[in-house]
Amino acid sequence: MSDVLAVFLKRPSPGEVKTRLIPALGPEAAAALYRAMAEETLRRTVPGRYARRIFFSPAEAAAEIAGWLPGERCTPQAGGGLGERMSRAFEETAADGARRTVLIGTDLPWITRERIDAARAALAPHDVALGPSADGGYYLVALREPQPALFEGIAWSTPNVYAATLARARGLGLSVLSLPEERDVDTVEDVRACWPALRGLLRDWATAGAIERRLHS
Repeated sequence: MSDVLAVFLKRPSPGEVKTRLIPALGPEAAAALYRAMAEETLRRTVPGRYARRIFFSPAEAAAEIAGWLPGERCTPQAGGGLGERMSRAFEETAADGARRTVLIGTDLPWITRERIDAARAALAPHDVALGPSADGGYYLVALREPQPALFEGIAWSTPNVYAATLARARGLGLSVLSLPEERDVDTVEDVRACWPALRGLLRDWATAGAIERRLHS
């Protein structure tokens, strides 16, 4: 089997996604922005020299995800916390024959296939590739083979995720290549900073206008 790009995403339902944006934007606008970002991520990472597999949540949203993303191979995320779910995704792609797996979310809608290919190439001499984000997390992790211990003991959704993962990898004797840092979109401050790029992703101009007004109110 070819290399695999695994994409983590959620059902884009109001109140279930981009919850940190809800107090400022409202649940409907936050969900619309999430959906637009996810669709742009998928548009920019159309498979070429790799296959793509969607890992979604919640598991009961299978029919909705299939209707939203026809033609994609979609698998429910398995496991409890984020670290376990990511670890299980790597295990599933490896069991399916993947040589190398790159895992991303949908918080960096301007990610490119070139960046995915750079992560894949990094796994020739290295065990792990990480794409650090400006908030202290990471937008990409790539592995040659499953490394369950890499995801253990990490305080997720904190500013130390990238540093802790890097330290964890080195403690396990894994070689790591870090890709260029990017600013992903998690907070209202991120939306404001990235709004010129984000505005064009929203097909509904009324929603875009409503978000813009709220950002400047």
